[in-house]
Amino acid sequence: MTSPAPRHARISVIGAGPGGLTCARILQRHGLAATVYDRDAGPDARDQGGTLDLRTDDGQVALREAGLLEAFFDLARPEGQEMRQMNPDGQLLFHHVPGDGELFKPEIDRGRLRTLLLDSLQPGTVQWGRALTTISGPADGPRLLHFADGGTVETDLVIGADGAFSRVRPAVSPAVPHYSGVSFLEAWFSDVDQRHPDIADLVGQGGAAAADGERGLFAQRNSGDHIRVYIIQRTPADWITQNGLTIDDTDAIRALLLKQYTHWSPSLRRLISDNDGPYVDRPIHTLPAPHTWAHNPTVTLLGDAAHLMPPLGVGVNLAMLDASELALALAGAPTIDDAIRAYEHTMLPRSTETAQLLEGGAEHLLSDELPDFARDDDLQP
Repeated sequence: MTSPAPRHARISVIGAGPGGLTCARILQRHGLAATVYDRDAGPDARDQGGTLDLRTDDGQVALREAGLLEAFFDLARPEGQEMRQMNPDGQLLFHHVPGDGELFKPEIDRGRLRTLLLDSLQPGTVQWGRALTTISGPADGPRLLHFADGGTVETDLVIGADGAFSRVRPAVSPAVPHYSGVSFLEAWFSDVDQRHPDIADLVGQGGAAAADGERGLFAQRNSGDHIRVYIIQRTPADWITQNGLTIDDTDAIRALLLKQYTHWSPSLRRLISDNDGPYVDRPIHTLPAPHTWAHNPTVTLLGDAAHLMPPLGVGVNLAMLDASELALALAGAPTIDDAIRAYEHTMLPRSTETAQLLEGGAEHLLSDELPDFARDDDLQP
């Protein structure tokens, strides 16, 4: 089959996260049609997670191409760039307070970013409740998408923006995510300025972190007077069941954690003991580095589907940059095949370099050494 021109092609984006929505938005800005399929029943079907920063050299580049950069700045929290590093005794090791007009990586809640992107799309772009199961059809197309509801869709291009456990990835790669050896347990705090003032003071307007080499804590201020805390441990992925518990055994998990953090300061232990509601288990998985695949003229990947890395501040930014570059390649190339080649020629080397730099990076989340940026002149201990 001759590869179609993008303007006449049926383009299917799998996954309505920041990467998939950014890709669809930029395609539409250039007059190309795309449909986004997502397994969620609707945009409010589940919590979208905590806050993230969008950086000037990737996430903000994508938002500029999407025509949404100014709208992002209206929603973002520049004060969220504040960062505190402590030791387990609660001693402050360094403290970065963003200067006036500092917009290198302002914070925004994931839910607000998703809403911004969703509202920018043409009505009907996203089809909710469409969980992809498999892809069939010849490599040169057309491809057939098979959904859990029994429906099928014929398409000329499949863009896998469906995250760590992508259902699109098997069409181009046998790689599967592997457990990093490090696990997060998420805890929530609501109405923090009134109900948890000590924790609000500890965290400030941005983030606060501490680690002892084996375990760590990372707290992040979210909008709406919320704070999320990530309890970080080097542990088996099934550590909760190994201790005879389930994720719903909040009090028993809390008691176990307090024993493991027994030598930490009382102020930091409150991040474990005072949370509102249950914990959320988030074992950290990564893809092999490098992760590449043979060119396919009808399927490609972006974001975590292409290069799942430790959560060190690059994931959403790279996903959005991938999405922007792919959409622009499709807008400028004579065929779908040419666009995929051009996109992957840039994306795969970049993701390989970044993934190799961050390989084993989950261990850095537990390091008791100051990160390199903490030694910059603008960070005051």
